Amino acid sequence: MIRTTATGLLFVLVVGAPVPAAALGPDQLAVIVNTADPYSVEVGEYYARRRRIPRANVVPITLPAGHAAISREDFEAGKAQLDARAPATVQALALASTTPFRVDCLSITTAFAFGFDPAFCAEGCRPTRPSPYFDSPSRAPFRELMLRPAMLLAGPSVAKAKAMVDRGIVSDGTFPTGTAYLLSTSDRARNARAAGYAQVEALGPRVRVERIDGDELRDRSDVLFYFTGLAAVSGLETLRFRPGAIADHLTSTGGVLTGHDQMSALRWLEAGATASYGTVVEPCNFRSKFPQPAVVIGRYTQGETLIEAYWKSVASPGQGVFVGEPLAAPFRARAR
Repeated sequence: MIRTTATGLLFVLVVGAPVPAAALGPDQLAVIVNTADPYSVEVGEYYARRRRIPRANVVPITLPAGHAAISREDFEAGKAQLDARAPATVQALALASTTPFRVDCLSITTAFAFGFDPAFCAEGCRPTRPSPYFDSPSRAPFRELMLRPAMLLAGPSVAKAKAMVDRGIVSDGTFPTGTAYLLSTSDRARNARAAGYAQVEALGPRVRVERIDGDELRDRSDVLFYFTGLAAVSGLETLRFRPGAIADHLTSTGGVLTGHDQMSALRWLEAGATASYGTVVEPCNFRSKFPQPAVVIGRYTQGETLIEAYWKSVASPGQGVFVGEPLAAPFRARAR
């Protein structure tokens, strides 16, 4: 169960006028395919084809398949293959995988983004290394910051992963109407983000915001963002998510994608969201270790891709895994 901390990182978000973003494109994304995992091969090839990723950017590596967690040594062998084969133009990574989602004490998306760095780990209620990418203006994170934000093309099945990919692609350039639902729950420890909800309202008319004091959202057909804090979220089967929607729940092990008693982040994707986030080891309720709604909503609605906006919203991502369709960009005009 998540534990309350006495200290944490506080944020002051400066909200200005919208500035159109020059977001990442297919030629700047590498698709990592684990040759030991049939799921990875099929989903990776599908994604590369649908997103028109350059063939040189589809990078085969070998990792142990079917395991929730892998060792640092096994990871570093696969990471070395990526580093040797990825074009220098690649700024971000899509890992066609559901498992593994953890490397020793780190999320696998952090390990691929930064390399294995123990400073991103923590035992007990302690802060972890901050990300220089947090709420940054960077448009080329590898060139400018020497990191490649990573996201899992994850799903409970190949078919559902492909459906998630399709939702992201369909969302591009649609400038969708929809609502950001911000729930203040009865779970005091997991409700830590509610203190920042006013910052979302300060973003202005870019998205409709509805704050709800309650543990459940039901019977809505316009869900564009959904942020809450609970071990498990009910009512998802009654909701309709807009293509490109982002949703997550602050809890200890939402990033344990398979085989845990708390709700997996994959449940959001099954319900129709296009991306989610969860932690893979006990993070305690540091706000810095979870997405900040004002940052992700602000940057996404300015035109950044999903991977950029989501990654920039987590100050200390070492223990958290990002899942979804990286290049979804509902608020960026389509290229002619």
